[in-house]
Amino acid sequence: MLSRLRPILSLRPPVPAYRWAHTKEKGKPLMLNPRTNKSMAFTLQERQMLGIQGLLPPKVETQDNQAMRFQRNLKKMKDPLEKYVYLMGIQERNERLFYRVLMDDIEELMPIVYTPTVGQACTQYGHIFRRPKGLFISIHDKGHIRSILDNWPETNVVAVVVTDGERILGLGDLGVYGMGIPVGKLCLYTACAGIRPETCLPVVIDVGTDNETLLRDPLYMGLYQKRDRSQAYDDLIDEFMEAVVDKYGQDTLIQFEDFGNHNAFRLMWKYKEKYCTFNDDIQGTAAVALAGLLAAQRAIGKPITEHRVLFLGAGEAALGIANLIVMAMMEKGMTQAEAREKIWMYDEHGLLVKNRPQENDGNQEAFVHDCPPGNVQSFLDAVNTIKPSAIIGVSGAGRLFTHDVIKAMGSLNEQPIIFALSNPTTKAECTAEDAYTLTNGRCLFASGSPFDPVTLSDGRVFTPGQGNNVYIFPGVALAVILSGVRHIQDIVFLEAAKALAEQVTDKELAEGRLYPPLSNIREVSVQMAVTVVEYVYAQGMAFHYPEPLEKNSFVRSTVWDTKYDSFLPDIYDWPGVNFNPKT
Repeated sequence: MLSRLRPILSLRPPVPAYRWAHTKEKGKPLMLNPRTNKSMAFTLQERQMLGIQGLLPPKVETQDNQAMRFQRNLKKMKDPLEKYVYLMGIQERNERLFYRVLMDDIEELMPIVYTPTVGQACTQYGHIFRRPKGLFISIHDKGHIRSILDNWPETNVVAVVVTDGERILGLGDLGVYGMGIPVGKLCLYTACAGIRPETCLPVVIDVGTDNETLLRDPLYMGLYQKRDRSQAYDDLIDEFMEAVVDKYGQDTLIQFEDFGNHNAFRLMWKYKEKYCTFNDDIQGTAAVALAGLLAAQRAIGKPITEHRVLFLGAGEAALGIANLIVMAMMEKGMTQAEAREKIWMYDEHGLLVKNRPQENDGNQEAFVHDCPPGNVQSFLDAVNTIKPSAIIGVSGAGRLFTHDVIKAMGSLNEQPIIFALSNPTTKAECTAEDAYTLTNGRCLFASGSPFDPVTLSDGRVFTPGQGNNVYIFPGVALAVILSGVRHIQDIVFLEAAKALAEQVTDKELAEGRLYPPLSNIREVSVQMAVTVVEYVYAQGMAFHYPEPLEKNSFVRSTVWDTKYDSFLPDIYDWPGVNFNPKT
């Protein structure tokens, strides 16, 4: 019965705020709690009733005024990391105002709270530390994780984002400094999909780090030990998963983020049929990349089944994208074997082919091909040999889509597809300017981190699409939470990719976009959630019943907004009632 009530329990409006007036949460503590603090927006009556009159300047401000103050201050700042610290400071003091500021200028501020600046913030985490966010669990806590979860003040958690910090973006092993990623992801759960912030829990699991620089840093905040790769690691993750569902329920969403390649796949396969979980680096990246390809096929007029794709990189992101492309091709009538023949991969050891000296990972076997004719010694050789219509960079190795590679793609295709998806911006395989300039504006380009619009010499302007997971994970998460999906199948991400591609307009395609503008991300995410909710109920994958009849209005009714709650009982709003705090 409890699981059937979870959509109501988890996403209903909170207890009316005026009830806090009759609890111990009064006076200064009310103002120090970012969930209840309104700063100068407390009304005179609220200040009198809550014991905070005189603790604030006499002016009563609107949230509009407050947002304007912070927006003006942000515009004075030039350093992205300085902006990040300032924004996180707002979040620590006034949560609703933080999301108001973020949502008012989401296209400008998302690169600050998310990629690429969040990567810089992670590398400097111990140096810019102000106040702890989220839950920190170490290998030494084994056997006590359930009691640690009990220390978290919120009892109604519906979504958890967890990392072990081993592969943060393209920056490598940052250990406990990786906490910036779950915090940033869950900010976007709220900003993009309206999931209530108090129901989201960021977690970092600290098992040590192999980053020698951090182990020598006196300001590092994690365990000073090499990363534990023994059975104790698996036992710790097992205990964590069991503790989460024991405390919050078996339909609690657990998103894995930035685990190392060797753990990401095996943990995904280990848990996907037991828990409500997904790996964003594998499945979220796959969905956003596929959505870009589906949008590109509209621009080119060439079905996805006719594309040949060459990946730079053969890790979790590449394999996740490749497997979802295969699913999309099979949906159009191809066999699995035919679809896999369309996909090639190139990693640090060269083309992924049979009998190469380096042993192939078991997860790569589906995309290992016979060695093609010719001598393939470089990625450029691979392009000229395979003759792909699309190249997708997910290597995290920097500018390996060289000028020669881009020119080769332009000579092989009328409209080459070039996706430089590695994050942060410094790790992208090429710049938007190189891609558009070297193909004379003929390419269809997307990147994982943002690039500015590009103006060619003839005056044409192209706005590069940002193939970022933020288009996928908030909407999917909202749908999963609302419908009570217990096990998230890959088909859910295929449906999400199609829903995203369908929201790209013809006008946006003409501008060079393969994704909707980030300024519209809230509507994009909500519409995706509606589509996914419709799908999972139709397929019998949902567990929350009764099934909502009008799913569009149902989803939209749950979306959290940034308006301040009133702390006054309704009686004080009655006509003729004269408020007196002493009575």
